[in-house]
Amino acid sequence: MIKELMKSIREYKRDSILTPILVSLEVVMECIIPFVVAQLVNEIKAGSGMGVISRYGLILVVMALMSLAFGAGAGSVCASASCGFAKNLRKDMFYRIQDFSFENIDKFSTSSLVTRMTTDVMNVQLAFMMLIRLAIRSPLMLIFSFAMAFIMGGKMALIFLVVIPILGIGLFAVIHKVGPLFKRVFRKYDALNNSIQENVKGMRVVKSFVREAYEKEKFHHAAEEVCQDFTRAEKILAINSPLMQFCLYVVMIFVLSFGSYTIITSGGLDLDVGQFSALLVYSFQILNSLMMFSMVFVMVTMAAESAQRIVEVLKEDSTLTSPADPVEEVADGSIDFDHVSFKYSLQAEKMALADIDLHIRSGETIGIIGGTGSSKSSLIQLISRLYDATEGVVKVGGKDVREYDLEVLRNQVAVVLQKNILFSGTIKENLRWGNQNATDEELKEACCLAQADEFIMQFPDQYDTHIEQGGSNVSGGQKQRLCIARALLKKPKILILDDSTSAVDTRTDAQIRKALREYIPETTKIIIAQRISSVQDADRILVMDGGTICNIGTHEELLKTSEIYREVYTSQNKGGDSDEK
Repeated sequence: MIKELMKSIREYKRDSILTPILVSLEVVMECIIPFVVAQLVNEIKAGSGMGVISRYGLILVVMALMSLAFGAGAGSVCASASCGFAKNLRKDMFYRIQDFSFENIDKFSTSSLVTRMTTDVMNVQLAFMMLIRLAIRSPLMLIFSFAMAFIMGGKMALIFLVVIPILGIGLFAVIHKVGPLFKRVFRKYDALNNSIQENVKGMRVVKSFVREAYEKEKFHHAAEEVCQDFTRAEKILAINSPLMQFCLYVVMIFVLSFGSYTIITSGGLDLDVGQFSALLVYSFQILNSLMMFSMVFVMVTMAAESAQRIVEVLKEDSTLTSPADPVEEVADGSIDFDHVSFKYSLQAEKMALADIDLHIRSGETIGIIGGTGSSKSSLIQLISRLYDATEGVVKVGGKDVREYDLEVLRNQVAVVLQKNILFSGTIKENLRWGNQNATDEELKEACCLAQADEFIMQFPDQYDTHIEQGGSNVSGGQKQRLCIARALLKKPKILILDDSTSAVDTRTDAQIRKALREYIPETTKIIIAQRISSVQDADRILVMDGGTICNIGTHEELLKTSEIYREVYTSQNKGGDSDEK
């Protein structure tokens, strides 16, 4: 796990190494200063002149300035190293997620990935910052201060050998208790973020059904569970501070009592005032280093689970990869399903698609009709290799899709998904997702084909109109047409419309199909729809039910041979568009 995380340090390796070096020098200065002060006290007691006192004072000033310089430098490079490490960690996670297949995305929920890239990275960043600074400072300070305390106080320093095991046992008990709690709390963080995400994304639905109270209660429950687990963890961690204070006061009482007694009874022969003052300072340094060490342990304990969750993402390999020697060109838009079966996970008992044997010629228009859950979308996702077939072979342009470079294949298979997504930015910026080098004329042509140009030109800023996040400032039909135009700009050999004209009226739907038929006749077109009118002029229509193809034929043929198709057609013609779904 640590080895995987260290890969993200990269260009900040110098700062990560320099920080412990500067911290070590700072500790050396801080440990020598009390020794010099003790010598100064003894010189004053012995009646030395101002020359000697001034010399010691100058040495102390120089050492204090050096300690300050080393400390400030350590703080600066530590901030650079920890923030840079966190930046690289988020970047590495984001890049890894970009390579994930749909199967990988299904494994991690969206809310969980957001939590891992924000809260978890922040925890690991804080732990890293403590490890390269405090985790170096604390043991060094402990060792040097104990050595100096033993030199200055002799056997009195042995009190620390009694205190340290007590603190160690206490820390181990605390870590043992809070570890499982933090593991559980981060899973509940995922649930909390999921509740927020669903609510914000579905705000219009929540308000239209007046479900605010229900959503508040759901959020309250998720937040309460996180609060309860964190409270339990914090209560256990809170034991650390009073334990440290108890040990601190025990040591101070012993040092003050026994030290004072030794000075009085021995007349300063066994322990003088200078040594005693230095011993007090070293006592504080030792206990302060132990307290810092305990803070590091607490933070590392909290970050350990976060680090594990981050590494899970970094080590997750995409289930879909390009072959070693990929095919770099798609010959044509022909599609072949050779006895293909598919299920979304190996653990699934039932196949989503079963024994699909289908052959589509390049340039052919195929319509697909079927009820909800008939696996229409599952079928087309295999074409652009969003998933791999469980059994059988899917071919595009006469080649197995697994032989293609993924980027090459997907550039030639444009999919307008059922759930249309637009991103924050202008209409032009969204359209250029299809072709980043498209000219304004090409953008306008694609929008005319998709019947989007008319409404775009009615906006005050036309093609420079800003689209809000998720396309919330355009209607469903407008969003669908913009997504179709974006797909057309790819100039693909295969165009798939997955129920992507459901929000437009039948007249606009017909105009889009006419434009596609006339302007891209060589492109293979697959249209999934609920409306018979959207597919009835296709070259062939597939009727799907329960993950299988029940019937194939033209509109007229299916009216005679397919009971399902005939029922849908009859219900839509009798009941009108309101009965379509």
